[in-house]
Amino acid sequence: MTNIIFFGPPGAGKGTQAKIISEYLNISHLSTGDILRKKLLENDNLAIELKKIMAAGNLVSDDILNSIVSSRLTKETSKGFILDGYPRTLHQSEFLNNFLSETSGLINFIFDIQINFETLKNRILKRSSEESREDDNIDVIETRYNEYLNSTQNVSNFYKDKYNTKFYEIDGSLEIEEITQNIKQILKKS
Repeated sequence: MTNIIFFGPPGAGKGTQAKIISEYLNISHLSTGDILRKKLLENDNLAIELKKIMAAGNLVSDDILNSIVSSRLTKETSKGFILDGYPRTLHQSEFLNNFLSETSGLINFIFDIQINFETLKNRILKRSSEESREDDNIDVIETRYNEYLNSTQNVSNFYKDKYNTKFYEIDGSLEIEEITQNIKQILKKS
């Protein structure tokens, strides 16, 4: 069983790499972004609240995400999983660590895809024109990037300090295939 966390700012390629690696390892890819976008298609109060939060580029509350992720992980603990977009806060990382200790699970690899803001901005604007995602505009990009720097990067640093033998920094400015090969080489070594 292999459990992986992907970190990196929005648009760094976490989702792309997580999807490729989940197929390569035949394990589930749990993207909080995808889960939340599916939820937005529903027409209940939570979906309406999520629309407002996400349209402004703000992060969804820890309690909502912890609930969503734990219910999904409960179904995935036998084969392994890839987390993409979670945990984003120290509270979420504490929740995840407690959940894994209660279920006798552990994290095997942590990949932090690093990329500068200019490259990221160009990549996201290109994705926006190709995929028509409402959360891909310049104001939202800056909000999400700053949110990442102020919150999620602290979580990444926490994991880097606590799990330094499982933590790998990946150059996100490379082509998709090069990034994938770098990740696969790390997975094969272990």
